[in-house]
Amino acid sequence: MTLEHFYTKYFIHCNGVTIDSRNVQKNDIFFALQGTQVDSNTFAKSAIEKGAIAAIVYDENFEQKENSILYVKDSLQFLQELAIHHRNQLSIPIIALTGSNGKTTTKELIATVLKEKFQTLYTKGNLNNHIGVPLTLLSIKPNHEVAVVEMGANHQKEIEFLCTIAQPDFGYITNFGKAHLEGFGGEEGVIKGKSELIEYLRKHQKIILVNENDSKQVELTHGMNQITFGTENSDYYFTYKTQNETHFLDVEYQKQFIHSNLTGEYNFSNVSVAIALGFHFQITFEAIKNGIETYFPNNHRSQIIEKNQKTIVMDAYNANPSSMEVALKNFSQFSGTKTIILGDMFELGISSEIEHKNIVDLAKRYDFDQIILIGSHFAKLSVEKNIHQFETREIAEAFIVENRITSQNILIKGSRGMALEKILDIL
Repeated sequence: MTLEHFYTKYFIHCNGVTIDSRNVQKNDIFFALQGTQVDSNTFAKSAIEKGAIAAIVYDENFEQKENSILYVKDSLQFLQELAIHHRNQLSIPIIALTGSNGKTTTKELIATVLKEKFQTLYTKGNLNNHIGVPLTLLSIKPNHEVAVVEMGANHQKEIEFLCTIAQPDFGYITNFGKAHLEGFGGEEGVIKGKSELIEYLRKHQKIILVNENDSKQVELTHGMNQITFGTENSDYYFTYKTQNETHFLDVEYQKQFIHSNLTGEYNFSNVSVAIALGFHFQITFEAIKNGIETYFPNNHRSQIIEKNQKTIVMDAYNANPSSMEVALKNFSQFSGTKTIILGDMFELGISSEIEHKNIVDLAKRYDFDQIILIGSHFAKLSVEKNIHQFETREIAEAFIVENRITSQNILIKGSRGMALEKILDIL
């Protein structure tokens, strides 16, 4: 069966595409992808029994054409090629986002603004890799008018490949930070890898969104079709304000204010690009304002939680040296006593020890009332006795239960694998 035949016989009639047989709904297509722990081919039959209209397997021994269980040599490649074929049938604008920090928050802000006027499809959760991007594209339906696709990467050429699948019309890089240094080969490697989005847009004469406060963005996008923001000479100029009582940020535009539910100046550019893109798509200020003001962060990203008379900044979805630095700076400006709980940062390679030490040194300069460090990377550092170090989250939790935190404000930040959000239950 050719790709085109599969597309017309099955895909255009399906409700969705899934790689998890537990999530199969009626008229879905199930893809068995090769994994390391289980043979997903064995779930194809149950997917059909649940109502899937087709299942793709990569082992011909599982093929049952009469039951629409179909064999392909490489099911992942077939998934990606199906996504490309579907993309080629679409005429809606696709906006691609990448960057070291803030991708998901920016994606959600842009989507919530665009939804004020358009039927908008956007990446769910963290489906932003070589599997997630095809699944996102394949979820675009005829009623959708615009799509926002998040692209993650931890090595060279990954963004380039994702661009060949998504074929974006617009692109934005949130920033170039110290994330995935091990895979990218250092900071210059990060810039090179993320810039693959810029090169795709340049080659195909598409549009790049540029934060003109970021000199590296300005340098790399010279001569391109641009939508700019950030300075008084940009297409759109916004002013950062802060709500002192709540720590949330406001944005001023032509003497009008938008109140966000996000904390930290580091979120200012994330909000700004969403507003700029909204204006580009001719969405009214009132609608943009409503979109931003009704957006609440979730999944432990820059959430402010009031609990037991304490203000807790829960930012435990991810962490790298760049995001740690801005989070500490923002938290240092909170009024009242302050405790920080920091978890290890992953994928830093040979830079790991120095980057963890730099974060501790920075924390000491801000003179927080209490510093709690969790994880093997932080635990191996030589620090002062008043700084608490723990190999695991469980040991740290036992300490916190016995030594209640009295500070008025608490910052919790670490890489996803540290699962620091679980500490919230004992505070």
